[in-house]
Formats: sequence, structure tokens, C-alpha cells
Amino acid sequence: MRTGIATVCLSGTLKEKMQACAIAGFDGIEIFEQDLVTSPLTPEDVRKMAADLGLTLDLYQPFRDFDSVSGDLVAANLRRAEAKFKLMARLGMDTILVCSNVATASIDSDDLRVEQLGQLAALAGDHGVKVAYEALAWGKYVSDYEHAHKLVEAVDHPNLGTCLDSFHILSRNWDTAPIEAFNPDKIFFVQVADAPKLSMDVLSWSRHYRVFPGEGQFELAKFMGHVVRAGYSGPVSLEIFNDVFRQSDVERTAVDAMRSLIWLEEQSAKWLDAASDGGTGAGINAGGGTQAASRRRYPMELATLPQVAEPAGYNFAEVRAADTKGLETVLGQLGFEFNGRHRTKDVQLWSLGHARMIINEAAPADDSTADATHSTAPAIAALGFDVASPVIAAARAQQLKAPAVPRKSQANEEVFQGFAAPDSTEIFLCQGTSDGTAAWTSEFGEGLEKPAAGPTAVIDHVNLAQPWQHFDEAVLFYTSALALEPQPFAEVPSPTGLVRSQVMATGDRAVRLVLNLAPLNQQRKTYQEHIAFAVDDLVATARDCKARGLEFLQIPANYYEDLDARFGLAPGFLATLQELNLLYDRDADGEFLHFYTATVGSVFFEMVERRGAYDGYGAPNAPVRHAVQYDHLQHR
Repeated sequence: MRTGIATVCLSGTLKEKMQACAIAGFDGIEIFEQDLVTSPLTPEDVRKMAADLGLTLDLYQPFRDFDSVSGDLVAANLRRAEAKFKLMARLGMDTILVCSNVATASIDSDDLRVEQLGQLAALAGDHGVKVAYEALAWGKYVSDYEHAHKLVEAVDHPNLGTCLDSFHILSRNWDTAPIEAFNPDKIFFVQVADAPKLSMDVLSWSRHYRVFPGEGQFELAKFMGHVVRAGYSGPVSLEIFNDVFRQSDVERTAVDAMRSLIWLEEQSAKWLDAASDGGTGAGINAGGGTQAASRRRYPMELATLPQVAEPAGYNFAEVRAADTKGLETVLGQLGFEFNGRHRTKDVQLWSLGHARMIINEAAPADDSTADATHSTAPAIAALGFDVASPVIAAARAQQLKAPAVPRKSQANEEVFQGFAAPDSTEIFLCQGTSDGTAAWTSEFGEGLEKPAAGPTAVIDHVNLAQPWQHFDEAVLFYTSALALEPQPFAEVPSPTGLVRSQVMATGDRAVRLVLNLAPLNQQRKTYQEHIAFAVDDLVATARDCKARGLEFLQIPANYYEDLDARFGLAPGFLATLQELNLLYDRDADGEFLHFYTATVGSVFFEMVERRGAYDGYGAPNAPVRHAVQYDHLQHR
């Protein structure tokens, strides 16, 4: 699949954008007119630079408001078009995007549109230019891609074809199956964009909220499957209008964009496999499945990645801190056992059942993104996941452009396959075992002190704060690299505003990862994050923790009055909850009990008990937790 991206997707100058696209590995680019108009580079400079970078110049865009106009405007529009055709010759480009007219002073006549598009096609032919006509979702009279294609067919000129843009099609819920009947020679260009499902006018939705494939909710694999079946073999190019992307680091955004096309290519191949086997292609995700040997060959060949199953569970969580005393105290009070120090590294191992915590005493390799007063305070640094084949899973992540973060190891030490997540959290892939053990724990010496044995526990979920400019990138990263599926996101009230919360999880919920959008006024590593451990009996665990001197997050009495009003709990049970600062939630599937510790640095811990089939996280209690933590931070 030939990959492309419009320069409008990225921040920076045209030169910076082109360099970033080349570094990310794109085959070609679309030149957005404003980027050229505002650039000091001449068209000849751009042409040479593209050639030097190995980029093709695939599309010049956009050319607006051409069709459906009165007779006195046709000549002016053709003069304007001819000027652009001459400019394209200097750039060495042969395809221009022409959008359907959105102006109110236009005429609703298909016969008129066919006549005018025919004139444009004839002029384009004289200059060796191909015109890709696109139906804008908010076009005044042409907003349906099938309508645009019928106009192209009626003109019947070799220099006029159609541009299929997934946003303009899917935002209007148009059926994409008819694409398969299109003459592939008349599909001049394909643009793809994803988006969250929103209820708003389509123009604002398009201009501000498009995201890269895999970061929204459109059925892009299905769209691309129909495009491939039609016989199209040209570029598949990203056209993303997004306020955040236009403010983010250009090279990083370009890499995220390329990752999204790699993911889309694989998902489209899987959709075709499922459809060829008689299925609908629905429910496809990044994990599992193999390329069907019987898949029909199409002009566009779609590559797939090394296939991996979703993680079987958490292997460990790691917190980095220069001063570890506070962490050691809290873990001991929670009932964790100190298993000793590593024989060659400055790290400690603590465990409670199958829940393993590593305390890393090494200084961060780069704390430039952290607040100077908090850079050495405890913060979540790494997560380990159990996978069937760490080497294959790591190869997949690397092909998805995840930067590798290998750890130094000596003879007879476990070699972890690792890479960095968008928020800089290090992700390590560990060899899963049927009994939940980990061979690498033998590298740690005997513990100095062993508290009384605590309850059996596992890591239930981890809550990570995400930088505002990389939130969507993180969703795609964990979807594509770790086969985690995004669940419906929520917004939680807090004293600093609404906190967007996105759960990523495996199908069996063995791994639950919660991504929170950190408030703009807080750096990622100063915003509070936490690790939650699941136990069988939370009340007994809380009593043991209290006896060991644990400082619980203090829940206000008003909460328990409201809890009683909502659920009508037994008085004795309600009194126990209040005595131990436990929070409670209930739904049709079960019950949820949990408590929080005080914060150490930017990290705190949560203990949870899931009863029945409860699958949530106590969302009604989140505003209480945010408010209490905020008040504590204000007065400490």
C-alpha cells in the first residue's frame, strides 16, 4: 500500500513537514495550498527537496467552489484553475483535488455541473493534469460520493475522476459497499481520516476533530476493504484537520500518523479475509488471526504484521524514585513482602501474591519533561505484561514504530523486550507462565524484613496520566502494539475540570489500563497516577492495613450519607465502610469495594474487591477521590 499524508496534518513550516514525513517513512505527500503559499521555498525548491527526501508529490489541494456557478464566473474559475495547473507543472505534480461547491450563490443543476466539470477536465488535459472531484459532506448540492461519481461518469473524460474521503463518506453514514462497483480507473485518489462519534455540525466536526485511523470510531477497515475490492491501487493518504496535531511536535506526529496507516493496512487485510470467508469483517482487532491463504489478489497488496495474542496479564509494575522510603513504607503497610535487591541493578522487588512491584532507585535518563521540583519524586516508570511470545510481540511493536528501550543485562539474567509508550512509560514484554510465576525474580536476594503475610492479590488495573497532545496517540499505540481494545470513554468531574478517562482492556479483563487526560496546567509526571490491586476480601485487607499504620485517603462523611440514600445499605455494613474509608459501588452485575492510599510523589495505590461480574472502576466515586486529593495537595 502506498502511503501518503497531507501537509495540513502537521505543525511547522513546509520544509519541516516534508522532512518529518520522510523520517516517518511516508511514500508521498499532499501539498496543502496554504503551506506552499506561505513558504519561502519556490515550487522548484519543493520539487527538488521532495526528490532528495524520496517523497512523491501526489496531490495539490484544495481547489474550491468551481462547479454550479453562473456563466459569468466560469471563465474566472477556469483562469484560476489554469494558474494552478501551471504551478503544478513547476512542482512536478499531476493531480489536483477539486471540492464540490459549498457556496450559497450557486445553481442546483447536474447538467450545469457536468458541463462545467467537462470544461475543467478538458483544460486539465491540455496541461497533463488529472482532476480528482470530491463530494464534501457539507456540499451545497453535491454531498454524496455516489452523486459525485455519477457526475464524473457523465462527463466521461480521462482527466476527471473522483476522490474518496473516508470522513466525508462515514460522517454522513453513507454505505461504502457501492464503491466496489466503481471503475478503478475513475478513482483518482483516496484520503482517510478517523473521528470520534460526535453530535455536531459536520463542518466543525471535520475541521477540528478528525484523528488518525485507529484513534476514532469509524469503520475504516470496511471502507478500505471496499476500496481495495474496487481495484484501486493508488496512494492511501491521511487528511486530518486537528487542532492538537497542529500544535504538537512535527516529527512525533508524523510517526503517529505512519503508525496509523500501518495499523489500517493490517486491519483492512483482516477485514478482507473475514469477508472472503463469508463473514462481515466486523469485530476485527489488532491481536490474533492470520492472513487467509485463499484471499483474492487485488492490485493493492496489503501487508500484515507479526500476529500476537492479547496480554495474559500484568507481570509487574515499576515505580522510579530517588528517595524510596515513602514507597517502602506504604508497600509494607499494604502487606507487600520485600523480596530483596537485584544483584546488579539498583532496584528492589516487592510482592503480594501475584502482584509484583519494582522500586527503581536509578535517576531518570531524561527528566526534561518533568517539573524540576518533582522530577525525582516517585512516579510510575514501567509496566510488564505477560505475553505468549515476547520476541514476536516486540517485533510487531517495532514495525509499528515504537522506540525500543532495551535494558542492560548480564549473564544468566532475563532479557526483557521493551519499548516506550507515547507518555514515556516503558513497556516490557515478559514470558507468561501458566502458574503466574516469573523466572526473573530469582535475580533478587533475600528480603531484609518480611511483614505478616497479606492476602493474595493481582494487579487489577493501572491508571496513567497522558499529556494532552498525545492522548489520541496513546489510544492507537496500545490498540495496535498490545492488542488492547478501547472501551467507551468517560469524563469525570474534578476540581481542575473534567478529566477524560479512556479504559484500554483485554477481552477477559486480565489487563485493564486506564488512560487519563492530564489537565493542561499539570505536567504528566506531577499529575497523580495509581496502581490498583485486587484482593478477595477488602474489609479484612483494610483492617490489616490499618493495623500496620497505613494512611488511607480520608473520605468525607457526606459521601456515606449519599451512599446510604442511593443504595440503602445495611447499617452495620455502612458503618464498616465509613470506619475504614472504603468506597462502594453497585450495578446490575455485581458490587465493587475499594480504598485509596495517600499519595507518595505522584503515585498512590488502590485496593479493590470485585463481587459478582462487576466490570467497572467505581466511576461514581471518582469525583470524591479527585476532590479529596486536590484538597490534600492544597493544604500540605
